[in-house]
Amino acid sequence: MTEIDAKIDALVPDWLTLPDIAEELDVEVTRVRQLVKEGQLIAVRRGENRVLQVPAAFIGDGKIVKGLGGTLTLLRDDGFSDAEMLEWLFTPDDSLPGTPADALRNNRGTEVKRRAQALAV
Repeated sequence: MTEIDAKIDALVPDWLTLPDIAEELDVEVTRVRQLVKEGQLIAVRRGENRVLQVPAAFIGDGKIVKGLGGTLTLLRDDGFSDAEMLEWLFTPDDSLPGTPADALRNNRGTEVKRRAQALAV
């Protein structure tokens, strides 16, 4: 779990707390913490209370966005930190168009993973 700077924080439009995610996924908060520990989600400490939060874009239709876990694994294998992954996922890419996070939400995970793999080259 990471703290992020204001630049990256500003890139992410909406955040959810772990209890909010647990409610969305219909699981216990301990399960959400396990998903963070396993690398399926990225949680960062934000705000004056340093509450753990996850980008809201990572959750859709009561589940984790398809392709997110694999993309995070690729980026982690490329040596990205949590903060760098968030920056990459939420920085607009004209070739997609939109952000990689938007593309994942729109079921275009293959394109996002292809770009993530190219970062290692």
